[in-house]
Amino acid sequence: MVTKNDNTIFRSTAFFFLTLPASIAGALFLGRLVWLHKHGREHGLGRTDLIYWSSFCLMLSGCISLIATLCMEIRNHQQSLDWDVLLASATMLLAWILAIVLNKEEHKYSIRSSDFILGYYLVANLGMGAALWLARQPPSNPSPSPTYPLPILHWFLGSLFIGLVVEAWPRGWTKVQNSSTASVFEKANLVSRLSFHYIQPIMSIGYSRPLLLDDLAHLMPERIRSENAYKDLAATWKKQEARFFALLPKTRQEKARPWLLFRTIALTFGWVGWAPIVLTRVVSTTLVYLQPVLLGRILDFMMASSSSTDAPAPAPAPAPQPLSYGIYLAVLMFMVSLVSSVTGAQLLQLNAERGMEIRSGLIGLIYRKSLRLSPEARQTQTAGAISNHMSVDVEKWSTALNTLPQWVSAPIELLVALWMLYHQLGWCSLVGLVTVVGLIPVQKKVSNIFSEVKHTKLTAMDHRIRLVTEMLTSIKTVKLYAWENAFKARIAGYREIEMAVLRRFGVVYAGMTLIFSTTMFMSLLSFGIYAVVGGPGGTPGEITPHVIFVSLSLFGLLSRPISSMDTLLSSTTSILVATRRIQAFLLSEELSVDLTTVLSGNGEDDVVVRDAVLSWHKQAADDQGDCDNDNATEDENTPLLSSSSSSPSSEIVATPRAPTLTNINFRLRAGSLTAVVGRIGSGKSSLLGALIGDMYKYQGSVQVRGSVAYVSQQAWILHSSVKDNILFGKPLDQDRYEAVIRACCLQQDLDMLPTGDQTEIGERGINLSGGQKQRVALARAAYQDADVYLLDDPLSAVDAHVDHHLWKNLIGPEGLLKDKTRLLVTHGLHHLSEVDQVLVMKDGSISEKGHFDELLAAKRGFYQLNLEFSVTAKKQRRQTANKPATSSADTMSETGSEAAEDTDATTVVAPASSTAFSAQDTKPTDDDEPKPAAGLVAAEKMVNGGVGWHMFMVYAKAASYTNIVLVIIFYILVEVAQVGTSFWLRYWSDAAGQDKYSVIEFLVIYAGFTLAYMAFNMVLFYVANVLAAVKGARHMHDRLLDNLVRQPMAFFDVTPVGRIINRFSTDVDAIDDNIIWNLIDVVYCLVAIAGTLVVISISSPQFLYAIPPLTLCYLYIQSYFLASSQALKRFMSVSKSPLYQHFSETLAGVSTIRAMSAAPRFVKVNGEKADLSAETQLAFGIANRWLKVRLEFLGALIVFDAALLAVLNRSSVGGASLVGLSLTYAMNITGDITYLVRSWAEMSNQLISVERIEEYAELPQEAPLETGVRLPEGWPAEGKVVFRDFSARYREGLEPVLKNVSFEVAPGEKVGIVGRTGAGKSSLTLALFRMIEAKDSYWARATAASVHGTPAVDMGGCNTPGGGGGSIEIDGVDISTLGLHTLRSHLSIIPQDPILFAGTIRENLDPFHQSTDAELWTALERAHLKSLISSFPEGLSYEVVSNGDNFSAGQRSLICLARALLRKTKILVLDEATAAVDVETDELIQRTIREEFKDRTVLTIAHRIKTVMDSDKILVLERGEVEEYESPEVLLKRREGSLFFRLAEQAGEVH
Repeated sequence: MVTKNDNTIFRSTAFFFLTLPASIAGALFLGRLVWLHKHGREHGLGRTDLIYWSSFCLMLSGCISLIATLCMEIRNHQQSLDWDVLLASATMLLAWILAIVLNKEEHKYSIRSSDFILGYYLVANLGMGAALWLARQPPSNPSPSPTYPLPILHWFLGSLFIGLVVEAWPRGWTKVQNSSTASVFEKANLVSRLSFHYIQPIMSIGYSRPLLLDDLAHLMPERIRSENAYKDLAATWKKQEARFFALLPKTRQEKARPWLLFRTIALTFGWVGWAPIVLTRVVSTTLVYLQPVLLGRILDFMMASSSSTDAPAPAPAPAPQPLSYGIYLAVLMFMVSLVSSVTGAQLLQLNAERGMEIRSGLIGLIYRKSLRLSPEARQTQTAGAISNHMSVDVEKWSTALNTLPQWVSAPIELLVALWMLYHQLGWCSLVGLVTVVGLIPVQKKVSNIFSEVKHTKLTAMDHRIRLVTEMLTSIKTVKLYAWENAFKARIAGYREIEMAVLRRFGVVYAGMTLIFSTTMFMSLLSFGIYAVVGGPGGTPGEITPHVIFVSLSLFGLLSRPISSMDTLLSSTTSILVATRRIQAFLLSEELSVDLTTVLSGNGEDDVVVRDAVLSWHKQAADDQGDCDNDNATEDENTPLLSSSSSSPSSEIVATPRAPTLTNINFRLRAGSLTAVVGRIGSGKSSLLGALIGDMYKYQGSVQVRGSVAYVSQQAWILHSSVKDNILFGKPLDQDRYEAVIRACCLQQDLDMLPTGDQTEIGERGINLSGGQKQRVALARAAYQDADVYLLDDPLSAVDAHVDHHLWKNLIGPEGLLKDKTRLLVTHGLHHLSEVDQVLVMKDGSISEKGHFDELLAAKRGFYQLNLEFSVTAKKQRRQTANKPATSSADTMSETGSEAAEDTDATTVVAPASSTAFSAQDTKPTDDDEPKPAAGLVAAEKMVNGGVGWHMFMVYAKAASYTNIVLVIIFYILVEVAQVGTSFWLRYWSDAAGQDKYSVIEFLVIYAGFTLAYMAFNMVLFYVANVLAAVKGARHMHDRLLDNLVRQPMAFFDVTPVGRIINRFSTDVDAIDDNIIWNLIDVVYCLVAIAGTLVVISISSPQFLYAIPPLTLCYLYIQSYFLASSQALKRFMSVSKSPLYQHFSETLAGVSTIRAMSAAPRFVKVNGEKADLSAETQLAFGIANRWLKVRLEFLGALIVFDAALLAVLNRSSVGGASLVGLSLTYAMNITGDITYLVRSWAEMSNQLISVERIEEYAELPQEAPLETGVRLPEGWPAEGKVVFRDFSARYREGLEPVLKNVSFEVAPGEKVGIVGRTGAGKSSLTLALFRMIEAKDSYWARATAASVHGTPAVDMGGCNTPGGGGGSIEIDGVDISTLGLHTLRSHLSIIPQDPILFAGTIRENLDPFHQSTDAELWTALERAHLKSLISSFPEGLSYEVVSNGDNFSAGQRSLICLARALLRKTKILVLDEATAAVDVETDELIQRTIREEFKDRTVLTIAHRIKTVMDSDKILVLERGEVEEYESPEVLLKRREGSLFFRLAEQAGEVH
């Protein structure tokens, strides 16, 4: 029973604990009911009766208890009613009646417990329990009074508790949740979300076995998914962008520019989105500042208790408080600490969810923007920079909200701490205010330095990643030219800039530690002034434990916003720089929607172009009015797209401001076939670019009717299966699919594959030859069943017979596309008589157009071109006309497809069972049998289990063991200084008034400790950031780069570039910026915890008994967490690679994607990959919050333990000063231990970046670049090449592509190499450059691990280069004994894919600067490029954009020819060097080769048989073996007995 006096207490607390929460709950319940009826949607999954009726009965029981309480109150107090008690009971009754109604509705509309009901259950349990506990305390003035029904109130509390358990119990077992498709987060109830229990199943799985990606099943809230996040952000961005461009004058626009994207992000979510974060932050801060208040109360309690037992004092001692009051304070400290932990975790979760939502939205904006960039914008926004926006800049926002809100909370925290300090120290605390104000200009200056540092580092990183990407995508060319060191030097230049920036940052930060140590300095000044003049009237202030330790606690809180300024400034600067970089990209110019008019319905003409003036440069608008056909430039400008495979252009302009195309007028009748011819640089590809809307239009109109299918000049291939590449998102129509396969001459290629069309094509089509890639691209276009087909020279990469097959069965008048409108760019003349119309391009204009016969009759430029180069064409046409039609299978078997398509020019498919498009020892398979997919690229390797000490030691070695040891030593010294300061203050407070030491003596020793702390801190961070971090970052990056460029080609064939770039960007960035900080945090926490435990144990020795079980709990939770967190961290890293790879792939094929209206599908795929990345990142964050709540619960127990022991032993502990010291440290240990486990886990997770880099840095290398073999002077002086029984395979375990090849090339001899597909032609040249090694040789076996991912082969100490694969000799020297650079630098090659690199013309010709300008101009003149290059104002310094996209394919081939001319080697290899040039340019190149290389050995692979007809000898390969090797005259005399004769006959060269 509760007495009247007890009821007084009950009544005084009833309003705050019962009435107010019930009133708020009732209002919320009503609001929720209204919202559900207006906006809610019933889930239709039924309800779980067991839960519903249990809740109903418990709520009803509570209501009955409240009704009984009301009746008893009215009956027992008729004369003087206790209105507070009546009001509390009535409001609670009303609230629970509304809860019963709401519970019924929630079961209809929601699949989980109601947050409102569950939240009120929590509050009501705490409130009722607190009210009853307070009411039971001994009254101060006991007197007889009426009694109240205490059992009824206990019954009510019991109903509340059981109801809480029922509502909080997870409902994953229910039919309702099992039938729902909602995410795991959306199924979790309030308690599960507060405790992060909903991720417990994943943590349990991770502890019992290695986690799989599939275990993270639908964890993320729907609003974070890319599609939803993009819609909200894009809508706001569109409005803000329109408002921004409407600002006038321009000065207002420039003023608003820096904050445009920031403003957009803020407005997207509005107050509704930001209010929960702000509110949670306020509550979290409030709870933190309650702890010093409670500490002061406990110290007062201890001082009162101790004063009652001490000797009598002259002044009256305060009355001692009862023991229950001390226990009450200890319990309050525990509750405040626990609720603070939960609130802090919720704040982090809210920040993470909002940050992830912003990240997803920004990814959507960037991806869609990249699909709409104008040509001018694509010149400034390179592929590397755009990729960095997604891989680096966007990632800043995933953690940004942990930082940005501090700009609001930090000033509030400072003011509250200063205000509370004022109540402790009076005006002396103003020293802290003066210090804070004085730091403002310093921090502003530091902020500017950090901003500059971050911007410089990101800019250098952009350049470095672009160079690495460019090198890796063209690694074959880099190795063939032996340019690895040149690229490494350029990359190292940018890396050195990054290292200088890191060093500068470290020096500034070390100086900043003096500022971050200002709280120690502030406490020194404040206590000193207080001790001297802080008392009333300027008298000395009283130094007591209360003053000292409450003030110390407040100084600690004051240090939080001050010490976090470094992180705040650094992080904010990073976010600002990253956001402005993204904003600059989003403000880039887009393609105009009115460039091409798309017509619908039927019409006579499918394409109509009238008076069009178009350009790849926007600046051309100024001059377009003066440009016509008479003054057009000699060559045209190309669209500055990210990849040649996507570029619709092949030309470059001499005058950048002149239009590319002028006075364009033509029309294409529906169903017609039109050919576009002209010299390289005349505007052929640009004409197609105009039709797909990729160019600026300044005059005229461009109209296209219906859908478009586009095939770029260099085929763009997706990293997917052959079938997926052909279907390109369309549903499968088996009949059409098979017809397309036959028409594109692909059937036999597919039959060769064990998995047929399910075989995976590698990144950039690495396991296809050039011709095969082109035919797959043609098949993709043909399958689309479009109305208009734009074909950019697709026949240049195929041989004559496949050319004939494609013409007859696909493109020509009788082909599969005969009813479609076709516009074909071609360099060949032999099909022109069969087309409906010929457009002749010259200098960016259509110089002639009409039917073939009409153009011949006109006897203009086309007539002269045809007259000179049509002899072969006539022969070919006559031969083809007399030859009966053959099936595609016969075609392939007779001719072996095109010679250009030598599959062995690349690698084969990764699994041994899945080869590339090669005929090597394979048999056709039954098409009717289903074929499983075969993968070229294996899933990225992911290590299971912990990282372990090994990776830490790898990093420690990189950063120097000495530096790491120094960091640990200085942190110990820092902690000793800090603990010494605290003990000295405790001694001062105990000794006050005893006149043992003067104030000055106390202050001198105190100042000594403080200055030592500051000095040790500064040296510590200098060693860590300047010495250790920079050295470790440089060493790890350089090892990775050095080893990667030394990998064999087979490694790059099976490893996506995105996977490697992820290591150079994300992982290197983690090593640069994160790992050293994680190490600092771990060491700091370890040392701080050790110091705290020592202090608490001195105060309360009984606490030592609690240390072992607490330690075991912490270790168990840590191991439980690490088992899953490391897997989740790896998932984060691995899930990013597909996102970046898909983005790079999109940038490469953006023209094809736009032309074929495939953007929506690619956007969807990007969203799916972004969602996977976000889900893994969010899961990792939730796991960290799961850890935080559990660890800080244990930390709260430590605080409770320390406080309770102090209270219980108040008469035996060493006074209030020791208790104050103990509790001050105990309050910090909660955060320290939690931070230790998190920092340890984070360091382990960041060491995964070290592990991933080390994985590639330890791969076995290819043969050395240099050896000790002494070569004759001027080697090779003759150019004699001898193959002796040479055999080679691409990888161990695969069939040889060259088998016992033996032949000899005499000095100066010209040898043409021909053969069927897979015959080994390109493999022969690769063997000559040692891109593939002799079968079973030392280096072939030693490098197998780099491809298979297995340990290096144990060679038993044998390092002899030879093996069972024969040898190759050049001028009598076995090339296997030479270093790779020695060999390759003495050979020259003009590769099939002419690759240019970003940089100047000079750097592309001579990266080592070994030639003079005169020699460069001479080489350009002989390559027929001098007039073009000299027309540029920059000359040899003209900038080549990435991939050489501002030059045509033909012009790139000519630059490669100039490279070969400069090298002046005795041996030259031509690998399909003239595939992309017109017949006239081909003749010029051949003439140059004959003249300039007349005294050199030349090996030529060409699909144009005419090219090798004048060779001294012809080498015919068949299935990797030498079939014939004689002069062409001898082979032609053998007629049908010669394979070469049959090839020449089919090409029309003989008849």
